[in-house]
Amino acid sequence: MKNKESIKIIATNRGAGRNYFILEVYESGIVLTGSEVKSVREGKVNLKEGFGRIEEGEAFLHNVHINPYFFAGTPSDPVRKRKLLLHRGELNRLVGTIVGKGLAFIPLKMYLKGGKIKLEMGLAKGKKIHDKRETLKKRESRRDIERAMRTKR
Repeated sequence: MKNKESIKIIATNRGAGRNYFILEVYESGIVLTGSEVKSVREGKVNLKEGFGRIEEGEAFLHNVHINPYFFAGTPSDPVRKRKLLLHRGELNRLVGTIVGKGLAFIPLKMYLKGGKIKLEMGLAKGKKIHDKRETLKKRESRRDIERAMRTKR
């Protein structure tokens, strides 16, 4: 039986669930420099404005801010584009869906898995204002029901 690999969450994109319907989730590796790895391990990552894009048959991550490592000699650009490591079949499937259906490819979570830095990317469709209101109403009604159940005990 295979041991479960420990996962340590480094950063999450909490606004993704609020602004998008997440249709599919992909786990990918990411190409980083040495000083970026040290900075990521310290948790100095912001996924909020990030997005993925397929360029010339390869996936790249744009606008994810990784603070420069303090002790690095020459710090790199904090928002440079970084290559995502996905399987060829996943890339081919993404090319068809992103371009054909007009969906977004956004980062959801960055974490350490077995000593390696992984990124959870989501294929997403943007929510309209009325969709956001509906989600809020459902959440509040669920809270009211739970509150009522707790007080009856």
